[in-house]
Order: sequence, then C-alpha cells, then structure tokens
Amino acid sequence: MPLRSTIDTFTSRGIQVCLLLLALSAPISIAATQTAWAFALLFWIIRLVAVCPRFRLAAIDLAVLAFVGLSLISSFFSYEPRVSLGKMAGVSLVTIAYLFAGYVKDERVLNWIVILLLTACFASSLFAFGTLIIGKNIKVLRLADESPLRAAGVEENDTILKAAGHDVASPEQLDRAIADVRIDGGAVVPIITYRHELINTYQMPIASLPPGVAGLGILDWSRGRDTRATGFYGQDVTFAEALQLIASLAFGLLLMARRSIFQGNRLLLFIVLVAYVGALFLTITRASWLSLVISAIVMLTTVASRRTLMIVAACAIPLIIGGLIYLQQKRQVGFFDTSDDSIAWRLTVWHEALNVIVMSPRHLVAGIGMDSLKTHWQDWHMFDNGWRPMGHMHSTPIQLAFERGVPTLLAWLVWMGIYLKLLWKNLRRQDLKWQYRGLLLGAFGGCVGMLTSSLVHYNWGDSEVVMIFYLIMGLSLAIIYRLGEPQPQNNRAER
Repeated sequence: MPLRSTIDTFTSRGIQVCLLLLALSAPISIAATQTAWAFALLFWIIRLVAVCPRFRLAAIDLAVLAFVGLSLISSFFSYEPRVSLGKMAGVSLVTIAYLFAGYVKDERVLNWIVILLLTACFASSLFAFGTLIIGKNIKVLRLADESPLRAAGVEENDTILKAAGHDVASPEQLDRAIADVRIDGGAVVPIITYRHELINTYQMPIASLPPGVAGLGILDWSRGRDTRATGFYGQDVTFAEALQLIASLAFGLLLMARRSIFQGNRLLLFIVLVAYVGALFLTITRASWLSLVISAIVMLTTVASRRTLMIVAACAIPLIIGGLIYLQQKRQVGFFDTSDDSIAWRLTVWHEALNVIVMSPRHLVAGIGMDSLKTHWQDWHMFDNGWRPMGHMHSTPIQLAFERGVPTLLAWLVWMGIYLKLLWKNLRRQDLKWQYRGLLLGAFGGCVGMLTSSLVHYNWGDSEVVMIFYLIMGLSLAIIYRLGEPQPQNNRAER
C-alpha cells in the first residue's frame, strides 16, 4: 500500500477515535475533551501535510472565518495583546465542528457518537441526583454561642464548602484542615460558605482555638443539599447550559422516533430526557430553564401534531409550577425578580459596557481585547467603581461587542443565522432517516435555546458548553453535506 494511502487511512481512523472519545468526555471533563480535540487536530495537521485533502467553502465557512479573523485582529489591537492572543485558543475550538463534519463519514460512526454523548450526559445527571441524595460538605444546623465559627461570621444553616482551600464533608475534616494550618504556622483559617446565592469567605483566628472537634462549637450538622447541581463540571451554569443542548438533542430524536413509547429507541430516549430535565431542574438556572422550554416549543411547533402539543403542555404545566416553587425555596427569588441582586448586577455592567463601546471608534471596531478587562476595569470605572464583584458581561452579544468589536458581533450573528437557515431548510426535507432528521431538529432547538440564554449568560465564553455546541453543529453539517443524501424509496418505512 502506498505511504500516502497508509497515512490517509491511519489519520482518518485516528481522528474518528478521537471524536468518539471527545463525545464521551464532553459532558464529564473539559481536560479529557480538550485532550481528545488536541490529538484529533494533530492527526488533521498530519493529513494536511501528507494527504492534502480538499476543502469546500460555503457561506457558513466564510462567516466562521470572518468571526475568527476579526477576533484575531481584535487581539492585536487589545489593551493586553499577549493576554488576548492567548484567548485565541478558545476561539480555535470551532475546529471541533469541522472535524466532526469532515470525518463522520457513515451512519455507524454517527450513531456511536450520539450514543456516547447521551450516555455520558446521563451519567452526569445521575451524579447530580446522587449528590443531592447523599449530600456534600457541612451544613451547620446549630452553633454554640461561643463557637469560633459564629465569631468569624458563619451562621446557622450555612453550608461550609472549604477550609484552608480543602473541601470539607464533616467536622473531623474541618478540624484536620485547621490542624494543617496550625502545623504550617498559620494563625487564620479561611472558611468558605454557601448561603442561598452568596459565597462568603470568613477568616477564623485559631491561635486560641483548642484542638479537636468540640472546640468548633458545632452542636448539630448534616450534609449540605442546598447548593445547585454542578454535575462533574463543578459549575452550575456550565452544567445547565450543557444539559440544555443535550436535552434538546434527545428531545429532537424522541420526536422523530415515531414508534410506541415502550419500544426500543423511544423508551431509552424518554428515560435519558427525563434524567436531563431533572438534573437541569436541580441547577436552579432560570435562563437555561427558559431556554429549554423555548427549544422544546420550537421543535414541537415544527414537527408535532396538535395532540402531541396538548399532551406536552399538560405535562409541562405542573413542572413549571414546581420549578417556580423550588426556585423560591432554594434561591429566595422569583423567576423575574427585580430585587434579585444578580439582575441588578447585570443591568449595571451592561450599561457600563455599552458606555465603553461607544466611547471611541477603536472600541466600536476592535473592542478592548479579550480578557483585558481584568487589568483595565478601573480605567472605565467598571463594576460600579469596584463596589460590585468583578466578572464578565453575562451576555454573549454584549461581551463580543465589548471585547472584540461590533464587526465581530455581526459576523457571529451572520454565522448563527446561516446555521439556523441550513438546519431549517434540511428539516423540511422528507427523505431523511428519522435519526438524521431528529438530530437536525435537536440541533435547531438547542441552537435557539443557547441563543436565548446567551442574552443573559456569556455561554460563548464557556469552553465546556461551546465544545458540545460545536460537536452537535459538526454532526449536523455531516448530515447536511454527506450523510443526508436522498434515500431509496424502500428505506422510507424506517422513519
């Protein structure tokens, strides 16, 4: 076999293996996902040199190139060019979509990728349920009046998350963390607690603290169950956004699997979808809740009958009522609550960001540069002159315009518009297998949902989330450009 043909076969199979591993790890571990992506890129680069594959260039590819190119230009004009250029690694994650689009070449590989993605997300959802049942950390139910924790600021019903940088799940672990600080010569132990939506850090002096659990003054405690579900990510909003995308994919497949709910694929899809929705419920993330509802409505109105719409609406009403009650209990806020500090914080930084954008032509065209805000926020009196916590803009459109300029935002909007148009156009076809049409439907709903939540979340800056988005986008493009060719008449019965 000629060397070029051998390299072609080896690298193509290597990329496919990496893509399978990427799908398996995407809902679980960012490190494993990025490792699989890096090896896939390595095989791709080898192919570029040794095989010289051909490339197509469609409208969506031009929009992606414009987005990436403008992001790069913005980095050169950044207030912190070195920092912004380093963030281009995150921008390059878009290559995930092209790896999937180019190397998912048959139905078997596509099916396995979808199965691994859904299974891994199901495992992550089960982990969220298990964490709720077992509990984690230390919820302080009663403290002695003379407790050093009380003196430091910890209150009853607070959940102690960390002590001296270590996770603690019992008073004994808390005492050991304090002992380690004492051995190292420290006089103060930082205690991190969770109280409703607030993460507080208290400094507890230990110079006069007697050794042993009794000296902590904890009279009663339990495992904490009031923190929001985070899955394997350790971050609730990230988990919620990932769940929205994968739940939309599962729902799209479920709607297209036109068989009895108790048969084969449809029963399995129903089970995993229930798990995803339950885990999303436990994240208590309002924007992602609403995004999944909008995604489901879009998909249902696209393909479902009136009877199906009525059944789903009847099932959704008690879930929505339960969600609002649960939200009030866990976060002490309503769904649209103007007294909620997170909403007030968003309104403040949005106003400040828009003022910075229009401040100069440089900001309008190239933005301030990715991540340069961390060292220059004081120049523009951001975050209410430092009175509010520093962070990002919690809105993808505003963040893109703020950091990379209005042209980059427009390129992103064009990209999303072309992608949605492609999905919609191919959804109207009647010659697709149910798996293909279900995946396109789920991708369409998930994209609409992600764009909805992007108005109040900077989900495009969340690597775990965008990697899943690009994975689904790549599968969709593989179907549109290669796998979804018209099927013979005798295959139509599969739908």
